[in-house]
Amino acid sequence: MAEVMYFEKGGVNENLSSADLREGLYTAFEKLGKRRKVMVIPPDITRFHSRAGELTALAYQYFGKALTDIMPALGTHVPMTENELDRMYPGVPYSLFREHRWRTDLVTLGSVPGSFVEEVSEGLADFDWPAQINRLPAEGGFDLILSVGQVVPHEVIGMANHTKNIFIGTGGSEGIHKSHYLGALYGMERIMGRADTPVRAVLDYAASKFASHLPVVYVLTVIEALNDGTLAVRGLYIGEGKECFYKAAELSFKVNFTMVEKPIEKCIVYLDPAEFRSTWLGNKAIYRTRMAMADNGELIIAAPGVKEFGEDREIDALIREYGYRGTENTLNAVKMNTGLRNNLSAAAHLIHGSSEGRFRITYAPGILSRKEIIDAGYNFMELDEVKEHYRISELQDGWNNVNGEDIFFVSNPALGLWAHKSRFSE
Repeated sequence: MAEVMYFEKGGVNENLSSADLREGLYTAFEKLGKRRKVMVIPPDITRFHSRAGELTALAYQYFGKALTDIMPALGTHVPMTENELDRMYPGVPYSLFREHRWRTDLVTLGSVPGSFVEEVSEGLADFDWPAQINRLPAEGGFDLILSVGQVVPHEVIGMANHTKNIFIGTGGSEGIHKSHYLGALYGMERIMGRADTPVRAVLDYAASKFASHLPVVYVLTVIEALNDGTLAVRGLYIGEGKECFYKAAELSFKVNFTMVEKPIEKCIVYLDPAEFRSTWLGNKAIYRTRMAMADNGELIIAAPGVKEFGEDREIDALIREYGYRGTENTLNAVKMNTGLRNNLSAAAHLIHGSSEGRFRITYAPGILSRKEIIDAGYNFMELDEVKEHYRISELQDGWNNVNGEDIFFVSNPALGLWAHKSRFSE
């Protein structure tokens, strides 16, 4: 991959305004020069806070008719509704949006050899990995593909975005399944918050060996959630190659990672119903706090919008069948069941969503029933009980004292990573 930086501005004390984002983006576009046919690959509504929607709208304003296609990087997520498109991409015509169908609309650019996968995973996996992406960016004749999104700690790849936006966000079922499973086998706690991981290595191999001909330019934001609930844009990095990612990842680690001074005995995580509608997404509450949780502690997830387990119907059924019961049970189920073996991202999700018995996980959903939650392997609490007893509306991010009890509160788990030094040594 070529290494070119078109714009960079970032720091722990920066707070980029909408005008700053526009200036930075347009500075990069001026350096890129006139383009004939432009595609944008932004995240979907589940990454609303990334400011990628605003940047996509700015790209539309700049390029006009030359911007012909916008494909939200759905991965396995459900397509966006018109209301969600209006909210995330204001002023952008519906006619520009294309749906990514992750099981069908694909082209395979090449295959990462099993020997490489075995090397980077320290022998934990040795399967070939198919470099699949949606047919449109691969064959659409674009002279600029803008990959827009936020760099933030991530449970599967270490730090989100960059090549993940292409090979997972517009990727195919086999590639998505195997990448998630590779991350789960390697260990979430060895991955989160790291820029260089086995999954990242596989995706970068695919990008350099099979996709270097695609005119991809990355537009990466770094966002910090402040204690008062507001968000600050700490960085904007635009470029080709990996330099822009590493710079964003370095800043993200500084502003999105919290080292707690003591293990958390009780943690309350709130899931915004506009962003989290499934445990597939909502279990970020588990992934991002698990390294901060005390042994035998309790994680309570207040989830008013959670109505299902998987956003994909087939994956939802598998989660309901096998539940979040730890690594050993899940690996045995993979060996015994073809359905789970053919949907390895579901198996990875089941591993990620368990505390391995180390701490208790209690879900307080607004829609899923007590039976559904308990059958999936979690404890259940009524949402109103959680809101009333812990006075969620009054909590500040971080430590709070409620009824004489120390409570750690996280208002949006998608925006950070929390750990205690006993579980995060690097």
